[in-house]
Amino acid sequence: MPGLLHLDASARSTSFSRRLGARFADGWRAAHPGAPYVHRDLAADPVPFVDEAWTELCDELMRRRITDPRRYPEVVQTPAQRAAWAVVAPLLDELLAADVVLVATPMYNFTVPAALKAWIDQVTFPRMSLAGTRFVVVCARGGTYLPGTPRAAVEHAAEFLRDFLDGHFGVTDVELVTPELTNALVDPVLAGRRAEHEASVVDAEAAVDRLVAACSPAAV
Repeated sequence: MPGLLHLDASARSTSFSRRLGARFADGWRAAHPGAPYVHRDLAADPVPFVDEAWTELCDELMRRRITDPRRYPEVVQTPAQRAAWAVVAPLLDELLAADVVLVATPMYNFTVPAALKAWIDQVTFPRMSLAGTRFVVVCARGGTYLPGTPRAAVEHAAEFLRDFLDGHFGVTDVELVTPELTNALVDPVLAGRRAEHEASVVDAEAAVDRLVAACSPAAV
């Protein structure tokens, strides 16, 4: 039975990324009653940054050419490494058990929040593959960074996630949903673009619904 891992990274308790992420998760769960579902709120319950013991685990995995996550515990030796592995193990188990990973995040200062980057670092190991896992990324952005816009070149959140997942994990099934211009609701400079923002949200909701339908049992 397919499983869903749902990550939230927004520092806001209510946000566009959380709202659209919940829309996907609710639709997916309705289409897969009883299927495994894990929700991890990385802002409310942040994972720690990696430490030196974590880097030692990575070094030893490379030395021994271990690429199978089931064998990772073999390299854990010292008390510090055991403490580092105690952080990693539940996060990695959730990731490896998921058929679909939903990442709901804002873009902060042109990139992903530190809380999401901390999770990524904790679960990323040398030559580790997640090929075959489907990723849905909902990334809300205060301005507009669509291809062809003046700031497209500094979009390092949604595109970073797609490039990273493909470049490191070999994941080719990454769907991006990017509601734009959310700051039009609060920034007077962008107030005249509120209609663009609202249209972007409508498009994002429709994209989420299409992705839910594509993940339904009838579609796979």
